Amino acid sequence: MILDPTREISDVHDLLVWKIRDYFAGAGLKKAVLGLSGGIDSAIVAALAVDALGAENVHGILMPSEYSSLSSVTDSVELANNLGMSYDIVPIEKIYKRAMIEMFKFFELGKWSVAQENLQARIRGTILMTWANRFNALLLNTSNKSELFTGYGTLYGDLCGALMVIADLYKLQVYELSHYENKLHGKEVIPESILTKAPSAELRPNQKDTDSLPPYEQLDPVLHALCEEEKEPEAVIAAGTDKALVERIVRLKKGAAFKVLQIPPVLTVGDHPIVPPFKQI
Repeated sequence: MILDPTREISDVHDLLVWKIRDYFAGAGLKKAVLGLSGGIDSAIVAALAVDALGAENVHGILMPSEYSSLSSVTDSVELANNLGMSYDIVPIEKIYKRAMIEMFKFFELGKWSVAQENLQARIRGTILMTWANRFNALLLNTSNKSELFTGYGTLYGDLCGALMVIADLYKLQVYELSHYENKLHGKEVIPESILTKAPSAELRPNQKDTDSLPPYEQLDPVLHALCEEEKEPEAVIAAGTDKALVERIVRLKKGAAFKVLQIPPVLTVGDHPIVPPFKQI
């Protein structure tokens, strides 16, 4: 397995499926809901949920905005159809624009703010939680460990939910698990277009994850060394990693600590979970 040669990806898949099933049984609930963004994270969480609960018990909600690409919608629809799960499409553009009008005093006209990105994420979180509340379901969170360690997520928005399914997997491991999912089923469950597109939150025009984070091929090995291997930053630098890169990642990690303390329960698959013991499952 990428970053962890001692752990087979098949074992990770089976453990997550078992833990999802066990969590729902313990809660006395059968139905799960999640947001489908057209990205790799929501795709693998949807696939794992279907493996664990059955397609009839998993519902996806697509919430495109004016910044969403057409492929994000079409890829999400293809994914849902491949999995045999139901879905709704709830555009957020009108809700977002109305909220901006009502809160215009909070923003400087003509100047973009990260608060506008977070507002979109929180609108989506509200829609998802409302569906879960209305139909007696649990919301599955789709954030991964790379994002959580670097603060690349919105509290009370895309970090909300009843259960964090892949929060103990780095982004590179998410890709590996997604390829395994297709291999396991002997067909393209997760569309190739999702597997190959550049990751993006699509909260502003032409946004890419690399606008805010180092490329995952650089980020994940450093995070793994710092967290799983418990190395000091100086040791990572001494081993040949660029000093500026390591220092940047350390700053991101420190800045994200307050968010990590507020996330939902996490399904753990490794020996160094992201959260304190009371939140591990």
